[in-house]
Amino acid sequence: MDERLLKTLLDVDEQHWWSRGRRQIIRAEIDQLVLPSDAQILDAGCGSGRTLEELVDYGTVAGLELSPDAAEVARGRGLGEVEVGRVEELPWPSDSFDLITCLDVIEHVPDDRAALRELRRVSKPGGRLLATVPAYQALWSYHDVANHHYRRYERATLRAAAMDAGWRLERMTSFNTLLFAPAAVVRLAKRRFRRNGAGQEEQDFDLHLGPAWLNGMLERPLRAEANWLRRGHTLPAGLSLLAVLQNVGR
Repeated sequence: MDERLLKTLLDVDEQHWWSRGRRQIIRAEIDQLVLPSDAQILDAGCGSGRTLEELVDYGTVAGLELSPDAAEVARGRGLGEVEVGRVEELPWPSDSFDLITCLDVIEHVPDDRAALRELRRVSKPGGRLLATVPAYQALWSYHDVANHHYRRYERATLRAAAMDAGWRLERMTSFNTLLFAPAAVVRLAKRRFRRNGAGQEEQDFDLHLGPAWLNGMLERPLRAEANWLRRGHTLPAGLSLLAVLQNVGR
């Protein structure tokens, strides 16, 4: 990873409205779980390790990251063990973790069921997996191609993949709901525009931060959604899906 791309990754993880908002969503969900005081927690696909700074409030953390450069940054945070590897081949023994987060990762994996089975292997009996994925295959766009996604998910497809891997679905909700309609209109319009032969494929991978005022404004709806989810409610539609899965034993 070149230095410019690494700096972009760090900036996005720390400051981008999506990353900041998603962290609030994740905390809202974890706050509803009953975890042991010495909970062992894995962030599978930890990037630069920014989410580890949130998870350390709930227990002892570890991370897994495919990129050696990003993993090195995550280690530099000094929060816990960070390994380089693939989510389909985790370097931990079975029954290791009380809670696993896997945030916008399994859509990058060719065989999502294999990844979910491996995550279950390292989960303790009764342990949970909190996973987020992009929603609605109908919204497939150049953003997905640029980010090397294999799929987007419907509720039924995420539920089926989780159950096939042996997980029990405990809770599922959409999020990024308030921005869903305008984002859907833009993506579908761009697809039609390209189909008609006009324009070129975007080269913007949604990694730019934009002006601070806009970044803050876009984060605000996710903050409101986090407050709603924290009360135990769910959201019916959105650009993303979140599932809380439980390992009920082998």
